[in-house]
Amino acid sequence: MKYSGWPETGELVVGKVDEITDFGVFVDLEEYEDKRGLAHISEVASGWIKNVRDHVREGQTVVAKVLDVDEGSQQIDLSIKDVNEHQRKEKIQEWKNEQKADNWMGIAFGEDVSDERYQEVADALLAEFESLYDAFETAAIRGEDALDGIDLDEETIETVVSTARENVSVPYVNVTGYVDLECPNADGVDDIKAALRAAEGDGGVSDEIELSVSYVGSPEYRIQVRAPDYKTAESELEASAERARAAIAEAGGTGEYHRERRTDEE
Repeated sequence: MKYSGWPETGELVVGKVDEITDFGVFVDLEEYEDKRGLAHISEVASGWIKNVRDHVREGQTVVAKVLDVDEGSQQIDLSIKDVNEHQRKEKIQEWKNEQKADNWMGIAFGEDVSDERYQEVADALLAEFESLYDAFETAAIRGEDALDGIDLDEETIETVVSTARENVSVPYVNVTGYVDLECPNADGVDDIKAALRAAEGDGGVSDEIELSVSYVGSPEYRIQVRAPDYKTAESELEASAERARAAIAEAGGTGEYHRERRTDEE
């Protein structure tokens, strides 16, 4: 999808070098429909430029800063030199992500989806998320809960979520902790098993979280959590250990949570 409007002054834009002249470089803007900008030779690179072609070539994808926009004369002034390497990489990645999101919209609603339908869904998602890519990524992680309150009907929300979960590669983090469980009761083994079930959440863990508990060596058990971010993962890890500790304490045993291993691997 390309925007039909105009870029704003100060905005970073992605473009393809269309024409090189002695006085500057013309750039077709990839994100805006039928928009072309000019980077004067003084804005192509720092220092004295003997030959513009030493710095850019036709067909090259560049990131430029918008210096000025004159809608009346259909002119957009650009600067390539004012974009540092970090900004360039970040903007290119953002642009690639939006291309992916545009493709996912086509998968969800059909390649021949009308502009009106596309815009309706996009506007609803962008009212809540910074970009379409963010909307699909969050939907892949959290499911329909991520789109709760969005101004879209239930069928459309289900379509976005199913498309996201089939196509988005979600970034996850993994954390590990340990809990020592001991119980002197005659039924201590059963009590520990019950505590481990509590640690696993008894089916109450969110769909976006993967949590498993495994035996390391008496009395130590490993808790592993896979989650979208470290804050969530750490929170779930501590909650899991606390559930196990509370359950074993109620049965008359003891439980202790720690992050590092204490017994040797078997």
